[in-house]
Amino acid sequence: MTIDWHAVITGFGTGVAVSILYFVGLALSIRLAMRLIRPVSVLLPSAALRIGLLLWAGWLVTEGGTLGWAFAGYALAFFLVRFTATLMARLPRVKEAGCN
Repeated sequence: MTIDWHAVITGFGTGVAVSILYFVGLALSIRLAMRLIRPVSVLLPSAALRIGLLLWAGWLVTEGGTLGWAFAGYALAFFLVRFTATLMARLPRVKEAGCN
């Protein structure tokens, strides 16, 4: 079995960029939704947009699902960014200076 490293690296790089956008969008939509009376009005469109972006980019980088090594890199990147985002979300919040 031969590994196509160019495809793996392309998939991984794209996966990292798109996954960061995905989780930043999730964080922003959660913050906004917590301030609203009807949070579903933000959460549903946000989820649809984020999932659509993730799938569209994955489709492009894997050329319609035909590049298995690009898919492997893309999936690995998503799970690494997800793991990092989860760790960051669990960190205790530091109060800003001057706020009580």
